[in-house]
Amino acid sequence: MPTGHAYIQAMSTAHPPARPCVICGKPQAEGLSPFCSRRCADVDLHRWLSGVYAVPAEEEDPDDPPADPGPARDTGET
Repeated sequence: MPTGHAYIQAMSTAHPPARPCVICGKPQAEGLSPFCSRRCADVDLHRWLSGVYAVPAEEEDPDDPPADPGPARDTGET
């Protein structure tokens, strides 16, 4: 048996450490990653659809003048 590539076989059979469900913390179920159950997947979907995970943003008022870009840079051209 060749010993030069034994470490590759050992590395390929190792499983990555199990991570907990992102909703409840239980171990993840295969095929439902990153969730442990269909219920937790549905809870996450509801959070997305109801705006819980929304990124806050400030809306621009079209009547406001644009923000000051800052001091002009000297480009060296005359």
